Amino acid sequence: MAEIPEAESGEFVRLKARVDGVVQGVGFRYWTVRKAEELALTGRVRNNDDGSVAVVAEGPQAVVLEFRRWLRSPEAPGRVENVEEALSAATGEFSGFDVGY
Repeated sequence: MAEIPEAESGEFVRLKARVDGVVQGVGFRYWTVRKAEELALTGRVRNNDDGSVAVVAEGPQAVVLEFRRWLRSPEAPGRVENVEEALSAATGEFSGFDVGY
C-alpha cells in the first residue's frame, strides 16, 4: 500500500487499524465512537474474536492522523499494546461512525 505523505492534509483518507491489548469490556468501542464523532470522522469500530478491536475511519488526512495518535495514546480506554494500521484513499462508504457487530 502506498504511503500517503502527511503534508497533503486536505486529502480524504481511510485508516484501517487492528488494536491489541486490553481493549474489550473497557468501553473502548464507545469512546472510539465518541472521539470519531468529535473529530467528524466516519467509519466503524468492532470487536474481533481474538480480543482485538478493528477500526476503520475516514476523513481529512490531518484529522485521521490525530485520531490515529489518540488510538495509540493513554487517553484511549483500556490498555493499548499494539496498533497495526494501513492508510489508503477514502472510499466514502460510511455516513456516520458506528459500532459494527
